[in-house]
Amino acid sequence: MTDQNRQETPEKRDGQETTHRRRVRYSGTHPKSYKEKYKEHQPEKYADTVEKVIRKGGTPAGMHISICVKEILDFLQIRPGQTGLDATLGYGGHTREMLKCLENQGHLYALDVDPIESAKTKERLAQQGFGEDILTVRLQNFADIDLVAKETGKKFDFILADLGVSSMQIDNPDRGFSYKAEGPLDLRMNPQKGISAAERLKGISLEELQGMLVENSDEPYAKEIARTILGWQKRGRAIETTTNLRDAIEEALRFIPEKERKEAVKKSCARTFQALRIDVNSEFEVLYTFLEKLPEVLAPEGRVAILTFHSGEDRLVKQSFRQFYKEGLYREISREVIRPSAEECARNSRAKSTKMRWAIRA
Repeated sequence: MTDQNRQETPEKRDGQETTHRRRVRYSGTHPKSYKEKYKEHQPEKYADTVEKVIRKGGTPAGMHISICVKEILDFLQIRPGQTGLDATLGYGGHTREMLKCLENQGHLYALDVDPIESAKTKERLAQQGFGEDILTVRLQNFADIDLVAKETGKKFDFILADLGVSSMQIDNPDRGFSYKAEGPLDLRMNPQKGISAAERLKGISLEELQGMLVENSDEPYAKEIARTILGWQKRGRAIETTTNLRDAIEEALRFIPEKERKEAVKKSCARTFQALRIDVNSEFEVLYTFLEKLPEVLAPEGRVAILTFHSGEDRLVKQSFRQFYKEGLYREISREVIRPSAEECARNSRAKSTKMRWAIRA
């Protein structure tokens, strides 16, 4: 029985009839779709199941495994009484570990533009003992860090920005972040603002789409993919879903020898979705603004760590840190990137592309 046709049976409690909803049913011995994995969505109730998924190198549905936690904490050197900022709250894994370092003294501010996941994370952290006396969660873009500092009247002793998309966003087909499952082609961090990726593709020019694929993800087959997408739209074939876009990419790469095509399509799908996501969320513009404002919101000797997940992000961070170091705004910066350990990458495949850079305010 699927989620759509699961049975609802009436029960009587205290003389009143209520509706009992049975858990999601699925075919086979193991759940396959996001919604069927009901145990993974309840880690507090099914800890053994969640641990088994993580042990096998997977990420449980609806969860996100934080990356480089030890490396971040070792660098930030958080002390009780300090004021910090988690610029990208997400699932709250990094947030929780930074809060522990404060030992209920000081305060941590956390930002996120995703109204769906940030509300869940705030509630989850409150249940773990991190209430509003120690943690303030704001539905705000991290490009506005200067406004946050102005409103709080404080500069930050430490700042973390994890620029990756959270696993619970990627895995949820309703958000449209992944080509691996059918869903609306949305890709917005905040689905209540802006236009979806599907809308963005409507009316886009060949030159603009090709440029987007090259600049945002270094797509080697940008011309072929852009031509195919526009060809579909000219023939009245709308690209409204994740599978529509995947099918268009498969068609665009038919010229590749069959034995190489499957892997090529997989990589081009990942790059194309990345390019569209960066575009609809203005990710490079937001990151540039954030980096420009960083020195003015850091307290003297304040520390910032940034995790990036593709070359475009890392390049912006490296250039900004080097420029402000030359200008004397940063006392010290990381000369080389810090990467997750081999053990961490084995446990969490999504950690493999991670790069960490840091800076210390003069």
